[in-house]
Amino acid sequence: MAKGAPQRVATVARKTAETDITLTLAIDGRGAGKVDTGVSFFDHMLTLFAKHGLFDLTVKARGDTDVDYHHTVEDVGLVLGHAFKEALGDKVGIRRYGFFILPMDEALARIAVDVGGRPVLVYEASAPTMFVRDFNIGLVKEFCRAFSNALGANLHVQLVYGEEPHHVAEAIFKCLARALDVATQIDPRASDSLPSTKGLI
Repeated sequence: MAKGAPQRVATVARKTAETDITLTLAIDGRGAGKVDTGVSFFDHMLTLFAKHGLFDLTVKARGDTDVDYHHTVEDVGLVLGHAFKEALGDKVGIRRYGFFILPMDEALARIAVDVGGRPVLVYEASAPTMFVRDFNIGLVKEFCRAFSNALGANLHVQLVYGEEPHHVAEAIFKCLARALDVATQIDPRASDSLPSTKGLI
C-alpha cells in the first residue's frame, strides 16, 4: 500500500452455541499467520493461506470438535469472508477478479474469483481418499461455501487432478490465497474508480 493509504484491516468476532471465533485480517500484510482452531490440519491450511496470499491472519477458534469438525471449519470460513468484506470497504480501485493455477506435487488446482458482491460457489474437487487422519477434506467445500457467501464472492474451485488428500487440500488453499491476492490488489491505473459499470459492487 502507498504511504498514507487507508489500512485494509478488519477484526470480526462471532459466538454461537457451536463455535466461538475471533479473527483479524490485514489484506496488505506479509503472510504472517497465527492460527489456533483446535483442528490441527485446518490450522496448517489457514497458515498456508496467509503465507501465500501475503495476508496477515490471526485466528482463535473454539468449537464442538468433539462432535465433528464441520461447525468449526464452516464458521471460520464465514468469519474470514466477513473480515475480507469489511477490510475491502467500498472496493474502490481493486482489481476485483483473480485467477490462479497451482501445482502441489501430483495435484493441480485452478481457481477463479470475483469479489463483486454476487455469492456463487462452483466446486469440483474430489480425491480417491478423502481423509487426512481424521480430517475429511470434503469440509474444504463447506469452508469455501461459507467464505463465498459471507464475502459476496463468485468462487470457482476446480481440482484438475490429484490423488493424495493432503496435497489436494493444500493445492486448493494455496490457490485460493493466490487468486484472492490478485483480486484484492489495488490497480494503480484505476485506484480511484470502482471496477463496475453499475457504479456499485
